Amino acid sequence: MSLIPQWREVPAEPGRVVAPDERLSWPQTAVMGMQHVIAMFGATVLAPILMGFDPNVAILMSGIGTLIFFLMVGGKVPSYLGSSFAFIGVVIAATGFAGGGANANIGVALGGIIVCGAVYALIGAVVMGVGTAWVERLMPPVVTGAVVAVIGLNLAGVPIKNMAPTEFDKWMQGITVVCVGLVAVRTSGLLQRLLILAGLILASVVYAVLTNGLGLGKPLDFSGVAHAAWIGLPHFASPVFTGSAALLIAPVALILVAENLGHIKAVSAMTGRNLDGSMGRAFIGDGVATMVSGAVGGTGVTTYAENIGVMAATKIYSTANFVFAALLAIVLGFSPKFGALIQTIPLAVMGGVSIVVFGLIAVSGAKIWVDNKVDFTDNRNLMVAAVTLVLGTGDYTLHFGGFALGGIGTATFGAILLHALLGGKKG
Repeated sequence: MSLIPQWREVPAEPGRVVAPDERLSWPQTAVMGMQHVIAMFGATVLAPILMGFDPNVAILMSGIGTLIFFLMVGGKVPSYLGSSFAFIGVVIAATGFAGGGANANIGVALGGIIVCGAVYALIGAVVMGVGTAWVERLMPPVVTGAVVAVIGLNLAGVPIKNMAPTEFDKWMQGITVVCVGLVAVRTSGLLQRLLILAGLILASVVYAVLTNGLGLGKPLDFSGVAHAAWIGLPHFASPVFTGSAALLIAPVALILVAENLGHIKAVSAMTGRNLDGSMGRAFIGDGVATMVSGAVGGTGVTTYAENIGVMAATKIYSTANFVFAALLAIVLGFSPKFGALIQTIPLAVMGGVSIVVFGLIAVSGAKIWVDNKVDFTDNRNLMVAAVTLVLGTGDYTLHFGGFALGGIGTATFGAILLHALLGGKKG
């Protein structure tokens, strides 16, 4: 397998489908890459802030991770790797992060993220050896839907309990939800695809009017942006390995497998090409990228649904787009001024955006059930979904000596084991 494909240039004709091994002219390809960066930007920046990580490191490592993935799959699978929301709940649980500012225990989380990446890469190696059928048997739609939903539900208390210290902040969270909703419903095209980022900007403007203008809350302070350098190194961090954090965070590998599996299936359907042969390499690429990111202070990474949306809208699936997107992200990662601007986002606005994002994650789990026509008249499916949702939402924690397996971990393993133990019809 060649590490870098020889893309065949095709004209930018209206309605033309551009395959993964094709490309538009280089200037047009660069613009398309920029569009993918914009699409992934909101979530990739939001995730590290919610965990107390440096957004600049996350952006930088999303670019490097995307290049690692690209090389691992030989440029055959169009994909961008950005910050994974699946890590938020377990990182917060492992570090005790309460929201706002830097995470003082980031090293502990990084150690767990590296272990998770190693597990993920190991699963990829197994898939390369024996194929993908066992993954789909282990995690049928009823299991993957329940586990994805639990990620959002387990996080629900974070913005509501920790990101609105005053009554004004609580109202501002509600206003932010409305802003994101208006962008989602009342706009179209690319702006609608950027509903999180656009809604956040709109809510920040409203916040500035209410605080800086009317004095109703803590005003925005841009002094940090003014003093920050345009170019500089982000705040790297070193991992600290503990058994408890590893046991808590490592199960996220199963979520990443489900996300990547869904991504490859979706792209295969859109392009009409069977990409199952690249699945093992894709898992390894994502796992290695997560390990490299965690080694320097970045978040765990995963394939991004936002980029699938861009490809579906443009019918351009060229993997060359993602090379340009990755390079642009790396450049942004080395701009402290960009990072300082991100830090000015009000906590209440981030809280409102978090409510929407976590809700969307929960609903996306239910969407997996709907899309796959999961039969809830089958009592096995009903039991698996019901128990998994309560275990995760209630943060059911099991202790093994000095180790603790939190709600997302117990829900993930519980769903898999319960589905296997109960037998019966397939979900």
